Amino acid sequence: MRTIGTVVRGVRAPIIRQGDDIAAITAASVQAAWEEAGFEPRNRDVVAVTESVVARAQGNYASIHDIAADVKAKTGGGTVGVAFPILSRNRFSLLLKGIALACEKVVVLLSYPSDEVGNHLVDLDKLDAVGVNPYTDLLTVADFREKFGRIPHTFTGVDYIDFYTELIESSGAKAEILLGNRITDLLKYTDAVITADIHSRFRSKRQLKAAGARVVLGLDDILTASVNGSGWNPDYGLLGSNKATEDTVKLFPRDCKAVAERISAILSAESGKRIEAMVYGDGAFKDPVGKIWELADPVVSPGYTDGLAGTPNELKLKYLADNEFGDLSGEALKDAISARIRAKTGESLVGKMAAEGTTPRQLTDLIGSLCDLTSGSGDKGTPIVYIQGYFDNYTNE
Repeated sequence: MRTIGTVVRGVRAPIIRQGDDIAAITAASVQAAWEEAGFEPRNRDVVAVTESVVARAQGNYASIHDIAADVKAKTGGGTVGVAFPILSRNRFSLLLKGIALACEKVVVLLSYPSDEVGNHLVDLDKLDAVGVNPYTDLLTVADFREKFGRIPHTFTGVDYIDFYTELIESSGAKAEILLGNRITDLLKYTDAVITADIHSRFRSKRQLKAAGARVVLGLDDILTASVNGSGWNPDYGLLGSNKATEDTVKLFPRDCKAVAERISAILSAESGKRIEAMVYGDGAFKDPVGKIWELADPVVSPGYTDGLAGTPNELKLKYLADNEFGDLSGEALKDAISARIRAKTGESLVGKMAAEGTTPRQLTDLIGSLCDLTSGSGDKGTPIVYIQGYFDNYTNE
């Protein structure tokens, strides 16, 4: 029996610059890794490259002035509401600055006790102690300060109420911060709202439209086309963007499926094996200490080859060992379980007892999360991840 299952390797690459051929560089880096590490490519190996370097190669950048121009054109300026932004200097501060440059006043509705991805403004226990109901109670900053005082972010030490207020005012607009979880409360202040939530944005837009808002936009509706020569993303707009400089953001990359397919084609032709490929961003997992959910991108993978579509269709080995073959051991148990796995068909195992406890998530979400944990977000210098054996099971020799 082969003793090694899935193997994940971070692959170093040159520093990517605008105009670089990211597919060719990714493929060349993987080929160099094959030679240096001395491992052979196999069918259904997976090559993944982080969205950050794809966007950098595409030159997919925009300035706060580009954002302001699009916001002004789509809202008319005046007083604009911004609903449910995440608490992040990297992810949202420059977006808010661009919005503020376009408006006379910005009314921000912060969700509490935490934002959408788990950054807390206040602990749930403190809400209980003072009798505040986050589902119904709309708080002003004065209300919040009276009940809870100043609470800096656990990891960054930033008081985001003050930070966002100062950022808006420094951009020349008036600022008003509210804390609540009913998006329609913003319509008491303005009929033009940009909903800044990521994964709940469709519900937020629906509620605003039903309540009669004049202008309803999401971050995914801003910079869907180039403004003054800026970058853009037709599917996600500003969603998935990151701070690049003090006045520019790097947008989520475009045309990622084509990038993945080209990487796959180059490496499959070179190796004679079927190599799958994907572009990945944030992983989808939650930090149990800080309570922060990692996924601030709109999707884990914005593009992948067709062989990575779908969900796992796996049997639970411990269920088989404890139940169907509870009376067997040793080689007899190994042979029985192997035969049971080989007998699997293409029929979905969802809902079957023998699959209970396996993870019913998209393969691209699982693999992308594995890649994000492998490459990290610091100075490892491995924006490419190479995975072997992910689709193996107990019967593969």
